[in-house]
Amino acid sequence: MFTGLIEETGLVSFLEYSNTNLKINIKAALILEDIKLGDSIAVNGICLTVTEFDADSFSVTAVKETLEVTALKYLKNDDLVNLERCLRAHDRLGGHIVQGHVDTVAECIKVLDQSGSYDLYFSIEPNFSKYIINKGSICISGISLTVVKVGSMKELQDINENVLKDLDYFYVTIIPATWDKTNLSQIQEGAKVNIEVDVLAKYLERFMAAAKP
Repeated sequence: MFTGLIEETGLVSFLEYSNTNLKINIKAALILEDIKLGDSIAVNGICLTVTEFDADSFSVTAVKETLEVTALKYLKNDDLVNLERCLRAHDRLGGHIVQGHVDTVAECIKVLDQSGSYDLYFSIEPNFSKYIINKGSICISGISLTVVKVGSMKELQDINENVLKDLDYFYVTIIPATWDKTNLSQIQEGAKVNIEVDVLAKYLERFMAAAKP
């Protein structure tokens, strides 16, 4: 379990495919302080297991299922990734409950510099936007963020004409501290990000479906 509060960004130093698996080596510092083989590390919001480590880097392996559902397949050497160690029982829960189980990939469709903060707009499929509410929590590339607004893509007047209008959108506002500490500072229109919706919304949907006569 994670909180969505990023501890540091790591640098992808090499990527190696073996059959359908992808080995990812990441240079880091803080994450390595107490790292052990088998530890769970959230890499851009994806819970992955440490398989190797040395003095300045660690490796994880993403299997076929993970690659199909997440944006890991778009990683390149020298990309920055958001890193968070798993939550300890006595830690403060500063963000929200994040499992590291990515639900889908969203696309950044607009970046607005608001002179002190940044508004980031993302397109998302309706079967996932149903779990998103205004002022609710969402995890984007491992970062716990608050949704400002969610709605239909048809509401937006100034988006790229290539964006599918049958999608929905949501946007979040990024404060300078988060902008500076995470890889969102490098985001551009067209970038793909990992999305984990609030697990409580999914449980609620399940309970309500089971309650129907």
